[in-house]
Amino acid sequence: MSEASLSAPQPRRPRFQTEQVGTQARDWLALLKPRVISLVVFTGAAGMFMAPGHLNPFVGLVTIFCICLASGAAGAINMWYDRDIDAIMQRTITRPVPSGRIPQNEALAYGVGLSCLSVCLMWIATNTLAAAILAFSIFFYSVIYTMWLKRSTPQNIVIGGAAGAFPPMIGWAAATGHMAVMPVVMFGIVFFWTPPHFWSLALYACKDYGRAGIPMLPVVRGVRHTRWQIFFYTLVLLAVSLIPSFVGASGWLYTVTAVVLGLGFVACAVRILLEPQDENGASQKGDKAARISFRFSLAYLFFLFCGLLGDHFLQIWMH
Repeated sequence: MSEASLSAPQPRRPRFQTEQVGTQARDWLALLKPRVISLVVFTGAAGMFMAPGHLNPFVGLVTIFCICLASGAAGAINMWYDRDIDAIMQRTITRPVPSGRIPQNEALAYGVGLSCLSVCLMWIATNTLAAAILAFSIFFYSVIYTMWLKRSTPQNIVIGGAAGAFPPMIGWAAATGHMAVMPVVMFGIVFFWTPPHFWSLALYACKDYGRAGIPMLPVVRGVRHTRWQIFFYTLVLLAVSLIPSFVGASGWLYTVTAVVLGLGFVACAVRILLEPQDENGASQKGDKAARISFRFSLAYLFFLFCGLLGDHFLQIWMH
C-alpha cells in the first residue's frame, strides 16, 4: 500500500446510515417500555432496601439490573403479541412492531432471550426464591395478562395488576432469601394502586380501546361505572397503604406521607366523579380530571415508596 493511500482521508460513513443506526437503537429501547421500567425498578429497589440485614452492593446492583431486564423483556413480548391491536390504537400505532420498524419474530426472540437471561442471572447472583418470583412475574404479565386477561375480561387490570406488584417481593427475596409480611403489604399497595391508575388512562383512551375490541371497563360497563370504581379503589388503596402503620412496621413519617397522598388520590377520584358528564356519563371537559388523576397516580406511588424508605432509614438512624 502506497504512502499516498495511507495519507488519503478515509471515507466517512454517510450521515443517513448513522441516523438509521441511532433510530434502530431507539426502537429496540422503546420495545422495552422504558417509562414503565423506571417505576417497576424503583418499587423493586424499595423492597430490597426495606429488607433486614446487610445487603452486598454487588448483589443489589445485579438485582436491580435483573428486575429492569425482566420488565423490559415482558414489555417486548407484550408488544409482539399486541401488534394487531397496537396498529389500530392511536396511542400505540407508532410502536416499533406495528409500524414495521422491528420484525415481529425478532421482537419475540428479543423478549424471550432477555427473559431467560434475567432469570438465570438472578438465580446465579442471589437465590432460587428471587429467581422464581421474577420468572413468574414475566409469565404472569406476558401470558396470563397479555395473552388471556387483556382480551377476555373487563377485570383484566384488576387481576393483571399483580404482574407489576411483584418487584418489591423480588427485591426482598433477593436480599434475604425468604418472604415476610412487609413485602406482601408492598405488593398489595401496588396491586390496589393499579386499577385507579390505569382506569384513569382508560377513561380518556376509551375510544381507542373500543376500536381495538379490548374489553376495558369503560368500554364494557360504561364511563359512569368506571368513575365509581376508581373512587372505590382509591378508598381501598388508602386503607391498604396504612397497614404498615397499624402493624407497627413504619413510623410517623410514612403515616403522614400515606395519609396526605392517599387523600390527594381520593380527591382526584372525587374530581372525576364531579366532572360534568353527558347522558352517557362521558366527560364534557375532555376528561381533564382523568388526565390529572393519571399523572397524580404516578407521583403517588413514587412518593409513597419514598416515604416508606425515608421512614425506614430514619428508624435505623434513631436506633
